[in-house]
Amino acid sequence: MDTVVIIGGGPAGMMAAIAASHNNNKVILLEKNEKLGKKLYITGKGRCNITNSKDISEFFDFIPGNPHFLYSALYTFTNQDTMNFFSNLGVNLKVERGDRVFPESDKASDIINAFSKELINKKVDIRLNSTVSEVIMEDKKIVGVELSDSTKVLGDYFVLSTGGLSYPLTGSTGDGFKFAKSMGHKVITPLPALIPIVTKEDWITELQGLSLKNVELSINSSSGKTLYKEFGEMLFTHYGISGPIALSASRVINRNSGTKAVINLKPALTHEELDKRIQRHFSKFINKAFKNSLNELLPQKLIHVIIMLSEIDGDKKVNLITKEERKKLVMLLQNLTLSIKGLRPIEEAIITCGGIDVKNIDASTMKSKTIENLSFAGEIIDIDAVTGGFNLQLALSTGFLAGGKIKNDK
Repeated sequence: MDTVVIIGGGPAGMMAAIAASHNNNKVILLEKNEKLGKKLYITGKGRCNITNSKDISEFFDFIPGNPHFLYSALYTFTNQDTMNFFSNLGVNLKVERGDRVFPESDKASDIINAFSKELINKKVDIRLNSTVSEVIMEDKKIVGVELSDSTKVLGDYFVLSTGGLSYPLTGSTGDGFKFAKSMGHKVITPLPALIPIVTKEDWITELQGLSLKNVELSINSSSGKTLYKEFGEMLFTHYGISGPIALSASRVINRNSGTKAVINLKPALTHEELDKRIQRHFSKFINKAFKNSLNELLPQKLIHVIIMLSEIDGDKKVNLITKEERKKLVMLLQNLTLSIKGLRPIEEAIITCGGIDVKNIDASTMKSKTIENLSFAGEIIDIDAVTGGFNLQLALSTGFLAGGKIKNDK
């Protein structure tokens, strides 16, 4: 019987521990926090968007971070396997807009309780408040780890699933990157992903709290090239923009300087169709001032900003607005442009992009190509996806593959 030591009790680590236990291993799960799955409690705004119900073949379109590396992992433990796993443990699931899968109760605690139940059932030795401070090596193999209280935990095989650098209060403080580097692995510089965007315009504060649905967000380079375009929901904040499509856009921003965000408030219409709609709208309010004629066209909070940016006198009667002014309004509504200052701090990122270089990892097993008795799982690897349950599925799939392949080692 091998002793398998899993370092990190997030979703990837818990799944790796469960998978490793299937192969008659003694499994020890080390978690630095006082409880398992601490980051899961805040995912999906506390509701835990556990996976996505799209066909697994579609997942790769939603993974900007090394999708091809994940082929074996995603097909070994699919999103359907995830749903079956939790259903079999008594968690009722539901599918919402965008094919996002949540526990029916809307409680992340149900997911964590199911994990805990299965870990206990598989006789996994769970050791909480156990911070690994050092990896003990002999002849290019790990023989054990030393904890912060000087306790040594010995083992035959090890899985690093310590997460990235996002939400450090949940335990993701980059420990695993330090350990991996010390063992000769290359670490791609961790950067924030799925994080709100900071913009330069002063007027953005007037829109704080405004949520928009069915809009299109584009991120354009300094040369005008479109780096990202997505349709969906977004939110204005006191510092810039957030919400699903803004969070997903953040990945291209941290790799490109001088970018601009362009919001199309009416993406379902062409310029000509929007112009005709505005003409009909103006005809309805022909004797009203411009500032009082937009209530049916725009959210109240947005009206003052649009008037200011259009440079049309707010007191001007709509029947006096010129064709040129109207065309400018059309262009503004479909090209509301923000200069991007940067991103919020990495500590606020939902996930980290960057991490262990996938060239150092065997994609079919998650085993290190450098250390023969080491595997990686989850966010510590240089993989990341957009919002919608995809990132949790990556954690579960890589965890299952990492733990499940340990049986082949001896």
